[in-house]
Amino acid sequence: MDLSTADLFDERGDELDSCSVQLRSYGGRAWFSGPIATIRCHRDNALLKHTLATPGNDRVLVVDGGGSLESALMGDLIAASAVEHGWAGVVIHGAVRDVAALRELDLGVRALGSNPRKSAKEGTGEVDVPLTFGDATFTPGATLWADEDGILVTRR
Repeated sequence: MDLSTADLFDERGDELDSCSVQLRSYGGRAWFSGPIATIRCHRDNALLKHTLATPGNDRVLVVDGGGSLESALMGDLIAASAVEHGWAGVVIHGAVRDVAALRELDLGVRALGSNPRKSAKEGTGEVDVPLTFGDATFTPGATLWADEDGILVTRR
């Protein structure tokens, strides 16, 4: 990353949304960036698992789990698949699990929290739709930057 998110916002603030939700860092990458892909789902990670098993091409998957901490949407096996398939990061407005293992993976992971409970596997949800949480809109194809200061996304 050439610039921190703070420097990037100073330079291009009018072009960027800043996510106000305080997501925690769980992955092995402290900073990451890339074009956005999106999923909206609630306590069901089948679409997430399927998507992260496809070529990532250094993209960032943004998942709106409705802010639910009732069950994890991603654990170490799905995250390892994301690394294997070339994803730069995953941002989850919800929970993850296998936190110790996630720290060892070369993947940016941001989430609200953790919960050891598995999610459903029915495949309900939406793919490649605009998502809004934390005063930011995450549009497929827009660019996301994440570091210790937070998350920025280009306005589309």
